[in-house]
Amino acid sequence: MKNPFANLFKKKPKGDEGKPVPQVQDTKKKEGFFSKFFKNRLGKSAVQGEEIVGVELTPTEIRLAQLSTDKSNKWVLEKFFTHKIQDSDSNSSVLDDPDKYGEQLQIALQKSKIQTSNAAIAIPVTSAIIRVVTAPLMSDEELNKAIDTDSLWENLVQLTDNLNDYSVFHQVINRDSTANTMDILFVASKLSDINSYTSIIKKGGLNAVIIDVKCFALKSAVDQINQLGGSIEESNLTAVLEFGLDENYVMILYENNPIITDIFIRGQDRNTLLNSDNQEDMDALVRRYVTQVKQAIQDFETKYEKRIRNLKVVSNLINVDTYLETFRKSLANTGFDLLDPIKEIKVPAQLEESVNYQNRSYFSTVIGLAFRKLDVFGYYKFVTAVKNINLLPNRDSMMAQKKAKVFSNFAFKGVIGVVSLIYVLLFGLSFWQIKELNGKLVDYDEIVQTHELRTLEKNKLEKDVGKILKSLKISKSIKSNKTASFRVLAQIASAVPKRVRFESVEYNGSSQIVIKGSAFSDQDILKLISNLNNKKLIKQASLATMTLPDGQSQNAPTMKGFVVACILENA
Repeated sequence: MKNPFANLFKKKPKGDEGKPVPQVQDTKKKEGFFSKFFKNRLGKSAVQGEEIVGVELTPTEIRLAQLSTDKSNKWVLEKFFTHKIQDSDSNSSVLDDPDKYGEQLQIALQKSKIQTSNAAIAIPVTSAIIRVVTAPLMSDEELNKAIDTDSLWENLVQLTDNLNDYSVFHQVINRDSTANTMDILFVASKLSDINSYTSIIKKGGLNAVIIDVKCFALKSAVDQINQLGGSIEESNLTAVLEFGLDENYVMILYENNPIITDIFIRGQDRNTLLNSDNQEDMDALVRRYVTQVKQAIQDFETKYEKRIRNLKVVSNLINVDTYLETFRKSLANTGFDLLDPIKEIKVPAQLEESVNYQNRSYFSTVIGLAFRKLDVFGYYKFVTAVKNINLLPNRDSMMAQKKAKVFSNFAFKGVIGVVSLIYVLLFGLSFWQIKELNGKLVDYDEIVQTHELRTLEKNKLEKDVGKILKSLKISKSIKSNKTASFRVLAQIASAVPKRVRFESVEYNGSSQIVIKGSAFSDQDILKLISNLNNKKLIKQASLATMTLPDGQSQNAPTMKGFVVACILENA
């Protein structure tokens, strides 16, 4: 089997100081205040209104989880249920008998008493194609046009089958204007597999609204755990090892991006994991496994110059602790700890027994799915790309239906609210006016007298204002170069780079400005001159002299003096 994670994520290019090049956002018109306000309100309302149950389908078990937030915005495990599949074969696949798993899902939902119909599911990594491709820098319109004509994926992604046979998700994860390129996350799965999974969900009585990939659902769980209880260091760098019967890989989460390396195990190794009576076979398996894990860690540490001290382990093996002891001996400087996705989640008393397991790591995928939200209006627009993955083929039409539903509910509530508000305002205004007018009538004579005095003052002020306006009209005819001088100085100030310091600015009053100062390097001086030449009111800026000041200490940075002459436009 070809490694689905090969060359998944590449290291970001670095600038002069070794820092990642910042992502370039799309150039868009700023939204109006009211448009942005209503969009955020609608998006937040839609996210909160669309409850989602995470569904994980495995050959031997169906897992269900639903999360909500309390008043203090803490995650609460609303529903949790595991349903064992009788007479199941761990070597089989869910897609081998979709009718059977659809019926079992229906039974699991009845027992769990879950009411929501929206489901988020995850397909195995082996059923997905995951790549990050580099393309020429394009706007969103150009990118969508290239995708609509199928020319983009045909050039960037070499698929063995017809592209129309796949459900494709993409998202731009980085734009580099310097290199004129952008990185696009490409995730695809065969429509036949997607339809098989959705048919199982539909047969069980649910509506699949999100189809994720298992490794990214796991990343969602890890991200939430780091945010809820992890340190800053853990949130920036976390390494996860999935070790079990189904899938095996190392996923390193660095600066919110996953770097994934597949771990290969043989057919007989899988039998050893199932029936580990032979210690010699177990030791041989561990040696081969740890060698691959160690290589993945070394590759990352060499490339990114970051030290991995601990691996969070996700495993569905009953005797995983036995293997972890051997792992710790083989990699003495690296810790292996089972991931607990429920540790930072509030668990109600009635569900404590359901999650009371020594190894809760294999619940990570279903918990990660339960964290997902159906983002109809782009409320989570700037969340990392891998959290937004949805391979549902008809996701656009589904989103359109959800939007229509939210708009109709919002409009209905809005009409009722507006009518109620008008009635309240009218009644309140009437009572206030009656009380206010009655109060004013008490001092009617005094108010009339005050009005007459204010009228006299008003007439006097109007005469004074007339005189001032005439003076202003006369002053406009006076010619002055103060405005032009101010604009020139403002443009010079905006052209100064960070490492340039001015000592004096001399203006001859007509056509020339001479700037004296110092800079850290020649490049800073050239940058200043280039910036000045780009200003509208400066016709030409040129370097007159450049000197190296005397008397600087040996440890102090060398500051180069300069004199720049600027000729002004319309001089």
